[in-house]
Amino acid sequence: MKRYLILITIALLWIGCNKDDDNGIPEPGGPDPQPQANVEVQDFMWKAMNLWYFWQADVTDLADTRFNNDEDYTNFLRSEDNPEDFFKKLLFTEDRFSFFNDDYKELVNNFAGVSKSNGMEFGLSRFGSGNDVFGFVQYVVPGSDADAKGVKRGDIFKTVNGQQLFQDRANASNNNYELFDLDTYTIDISTIIDNTITDTGNEITLNKQENLVENPVFLTKTLDVNGIKVGYLMYNRFTSNFDEELNNAFGELRAANVSELVLDMRYNPGGSVNSSRLLASMVYGTRTNDLYIRQRWNPKIQAAFGAAQLEDFFADTTGDGTPINTLNLSKVYVLATRGSASASELVMNGLAPYVDVIHIGTTTRGKNEFSLTFVDDPNREGAPYVYTESRESNINPNNSWAIQPLCGRNENADGFFDYTSGLAPDIELPEDIANLGVLGDENEPLLARALQEISGATAKRSFTVKMPANTITNSKMFTQIKDNMYLDKPLNNITIQ
Repeated sequence: MKRYLILITIALLWIGCNKDDDNGIPEPGGPDPQPQANVEVQDFMWKAMNLWYFWQADVTDLADTRFNNDEDYTNFLRSEDNPEDFFKKLLFTEDRFSFFNDDYKELVNNFAGVSKSNGMEFGLSRFGSGNDVFGFVQYVVPGSDADAKGVKRGDIFKTVNGQQLFQDRANASNNNYELFDLDTYTIDISTIIDNTITDTGNEITLNKQENLVENPVFLTKTLDVNGIKVGYLMYNRFTSNFDEELNNAFGELRAANVSELVLDMRYNPGGSVNSSRLLASMVYGTRTNDLYIRQRWNPKIQAAFGAAQLEDFFADTTGDGTPINTLNLSKVYVLATRGSASASELVMNGLAPYVDVIHIGTTTRGKNEFSLTFVDDPNREGAPYVYTESRESNINPNNSWAIQPLCGRNENADGFFDYTSGLAPDIELPEDIANLGVLGDENEPLLARALQEISGATAKRSFTVKMPANTITNSKMFTQIKDNMYLDKPLNNITIQ
């Protein structure tokens, strides 16, 4: 049996670059010294990126031979006073997703499903061809302020604190981030009459709660469709803290003897790679000799790893050792849209060689790279700078920054990974803002379309879309982790040649 949690046993030789430029920041007191604290963050960023970044070989400023001596290196670190600007200049032109946070603890909490939020999850769409934008509620987190205030799926709003939402097409400017970043804001509530968004005069003030925890296993149901037991599961983020809840949900479906599954990931932006592997195993089976995915790193890291470290197989237990509740399916119906990204797409791609994946919805986001969290912990044995909770006391106390760069891509058992333009649907059906429906209800359009395929109904329902949800962004893109996919398996004792 091949296990997922692989400990890499080759010895460490940490070589960040080939020149003396990697020996650290020169001691203060030299010519025209800049206080060390001002470049500590940049020093950490460059060294971590030089070793781990997927496109390290394609970025001139990250080359091992970029600097002739310490002075050249230090001058480069000083080239940007703001660490944000420094990090951005290290990125490859095709990198759409690497990011940073000036507080690693906030980032780590977000990965655990803990955030500061009012619980209203929404999409933003345009009014016609102009720059004005409106929001529509996709779902509400139970127990949140939005839930308590009566916000519901399908609610429409055009303004925040009286300001019309806009996103300028020509200049890529908008007021969305500054408005939704507020701890308290007021939205107007509109309605749709004859396919026109109309004011109601109602307003709701929402307050963000500290440490709001969202269970991503949003809804689990068993439906009887013409005598066929169909399982429905809505899963809204790959959060490893909830792997047991996910397995329990599949246990419920298995106990109900479902023979078909509709997996709803239309609003799932991704997350844990390991959680994606567990979900895929719950769908397909606990065949631990079948390859789920294979990782592709930059040449430095790729050369340090053997096949056993690069290949991940389907699982038979969760991380806690609980046996996987699998449905052993040969076909699955996946509801996915542009709001589906990274680990959601990974499940679809990883299952494709083994399972007939029927994708209903719209083209997905197209994020096929994974990332790691790096902090200023250069002395971590075997995996310099990689964050691990047990080493928080070893992180440089003068540097709380974390970076989350893309470190590699995942390919499936057939070697396919090229979906940067997204995964196209087998059955195209955008959400209808004029008829979003109730999630999990048999008449909700996307679910109804899946059930039609499953039942083979001859009396075909019309799925005409009056107001397609051409979503330009969504509320999860305003969070720290956005649509990130992160690798969460042990990495130890890397030898760099």
